[in-house]
Amino acid sequence: MSVIQRQIQVGWPLRVFFTEDVFAPDNLTLRDALVDAEPRKVLVIIEDSLGQARPALEKQIERYFSTYAKELQLVRTPLPVVGGEQSKNSIPLVTEILSHIDRHHIDRHSYLIVVGGGALLDVAGFAAAIAHRGVRHVRIPTTTLAQADSGVGVKNAINAFGKKNFIGTFAPPHAVINDFNLLATLTPRDMRAGYVEAVKVACIRDKDFFDEIEQSADKLIEFEPDAMKRLIRRCAELHVNHIASAGDPFETGSARPLDFGHWAAHKLERLSRFTISHGEAVAIGIALDVVYSRLAELLDKKSCDRILDLLEWLGFKLYTDELLDKDRDGELQILSGLEEFREHLGGKLTITLLKGIGEGVEVHKMDSKKIVTAIQKLRQRQK
Repeated sequence: MSVIQRQIQVGWPLRVFFTEDVFAPDNLTLRDALVDAEPRKVLVIIEDSLGQARPALEKQIERYFSTYAKELQLVRTPLPVVGGEQSKNSIPLVTEILSHIDRHHIDRHSYLIVVGGGALLDVAGFAAAIAHRGVRHVRIPTTTLAQADSGVGVKNAINAFGKKNFIGTFAPPHAVINDFNLLATLTPRDMRAGYVEAVKVACIRDKDFFDEIEQSADKLIEFEPDAMKRLIRRCAELHVNHIASAGDPFETGSARPLDFGHWAAHKLERLSRFTISHGEAVAIGIALDVVYSRLAELLDKKSCDRILDLLEWLGFKLYTDELLDKDRDGELQILSGLEEFREHLGGKLTITLLKGIGEGVEVHKMDSKKIVTAIQKLRQRQK
């Protein structure tokens, strides 16, 4: 036998810009992120609900690109498409986006800009990643959840076969531009959704950040702008730091600590037919794993209570009846989320739990009896 082996190293710059009024003609953030040696084509996709909430936005986008028409050619008016979790269940939506990439000759040196929430960013990012084996993708997230977490990552996916994110790619965006002003029309439910990802990353990575969230909680529940900006920026920074420095940005191993609390969350979203939002499901998933960490004698009672209290303080419920849904054999359906979580990466089951605030720990087994006990404790807490 003979073999040729070489180590291939690929460098990906991951840039997250923070600005306000990104489409104001005198704001150069977007232009400078895109412009290089020659003019480029641009296709803009906008979430339809955002366009309805901000009817002037489409014209603002058109005026912006007309201002820089010599450098950036907007190939058509912004394309409105459906967002939300239903968009991730739609292969036809991926095909529609691909058809516009083809129709307007968007190539590897052109840009697909997506303005919307995390689900739409996922769908459009997947389409961008598979068109021509990858066209330049720019994300402009419009929810706290996407600005703080999903929008600054390197993953794109749609749901299939009853599983979340079954079809997808790793493809870092060309740029991410967080415009705080685009959050203004969110409902309170959507406004607070990103807070849970900040609590998550603080729990596993940064005790000082957890302390800061606690200290700012009253301002956060009132949606005070400066407090929200600080939370979003630090949460995004911690996520980017992990992606860039943890040694496994494309998840070739079996661990994904940034998905602390997510094994149950992903299952809960599906069990509820997505009436429980991602942020709400993650809050419950975190609470479940925090209580489990306490039952497993990894986490002290004071830390456990602090985390649960903070989640409730920020407006999240920590229990839902879907946690007790059973299958035809009488088994709790939530427990199958563990195997689905393992299968998504392959290898052995790896779950992040806590041994302290700011200290994540990986385990490779979960005791189903302790999970049931944790569920019952959350249920009792709600009463």
